[in-house]
Amino acid sequence: MSEVTAASGTVHWIGAGLSTGSGLAATCDAADRVRLWHRTEERAARSLEVLGLTGRAEPRAYTLEALAAELAPGDVVVSMLPAPEHAPLLGVCVERGAHFACSSYVSDAVLDQVPAAEAAGVVVLTECGLDPGIDHLFAHSLIARAEAEIGAESAASYRLSSYCGGIPAVPNDFKYRFSWAPVGVLNALRSPARYVEDGTETTADRPWEATRPHLIDGETFEVYPNRDSVPFVEQYGIPGTWKPETFVRGTLRLDGWQRAWDAVFEELKAGDDRRITALAQELAKTYPTTDADRDRVVLAVSLDVRGDSGAAWSGRYLLDLVGTAEESAMARCVSRTLALGVRHILDGSLPPGLGRAAETPRRSEQWLAELAREKVPFTLHAG
Repeated sequence: MSEVTAASGTVHWIGAGLSTGSGLAATCDAADRVRLWHRTEERAARSLEVLGLTGRAEPRAYTLEALAAELAPGDVVVSMLPAPEHAPLLGVCVERGAHFACSSYVSDAVLDQVPAAEAAGVVVLTECGLDPGIDHLFAHSLIARAEAEIGAESAASYRLSSYCGGIPAVPNDFKYRFSWAPVGVLNALRSPARYVEDGTETTADRPWEATRPHLIDGETFEVYPNRDSVPFVEQYGIPGTWKPETFVRGTLRLDGWQRAWDAVFEELKAGDDRRITALAQELAKTYPTTDADRDRVVLAVSLDVRGDSGAAWSGRYLLDLVGTAEESAMARCVSRTLALGVRHILDGSLPPGLGRAAETPRRSEQWLAELAREKVPFTLHAG
């Protein structure tokens, strides 16, 4: 493995949308120099003013060419851009010897560039937000605790579920308000979901049709599978002697969401890309997140393991956070976690190549302790 390129101390934060919160301030605390890139220099400056960071970061007008002209070896690029824009951005980072960090899932286009990044000593930190991100930390921690009790070599069966959702703190009739790109919300529902249920790999072509009630501390939510859960069995390092009865990563919504969205589902069944884009715009206008609204983030990860010898262990993490007038819950969870990852790029503790949040139990425990100190609250129940 190549040696990691020493961090220069300069961070380029690209984009200042709904998920950019106090994590940018934390990055200003950790870095020698921060540049905030936005659509125009004026908008970047305005974002810094709103965040109380005027004078602590330099505003810039973003284009890929303008960024490339200012990138130096060892700089860190933080992308808050839509996922399809990550691969070209990473390409420039690899060319310039700059590190890259984002909160999105790894795309094939990003994965293709990982060998070149590793050879160049570049860190490619991904899935380092809320979901994906904190959910990975919770899962790694639970699995390590279960291994200590059951034994990594022991035959066992297990049930792991990981559900996350950004929901209104005060429910409305629609049971939702849009806190990120509406077309992304709709397209996620159009993508089949693969997961393990009753010990068998299962695919839901229409994920919402697999919605079920989910009780958390006496409150009923609705949950459904999202994306492809199956590869995470290996990513989480679950012992091969343990067999999954349930393994699902999914989305959490308020009770009554499925019924409230009936008309939307009918559109998703019949609509083409153009209609879905138009529908997203209509819904965004009808159910926007306003300055008066407060969002709520709920992330629940649970693991139950039963050994063939009769030994059993159960544990769960719960993050339940309501936003404030100063910062949404979503922005705090995503940006603080991403800023934590950036800090570890700056201190040289992450290896070159691809990383997804913290990929070991030891590092997960470290990051969870750091997040708790930075007012991202969560609880653990285990035994």
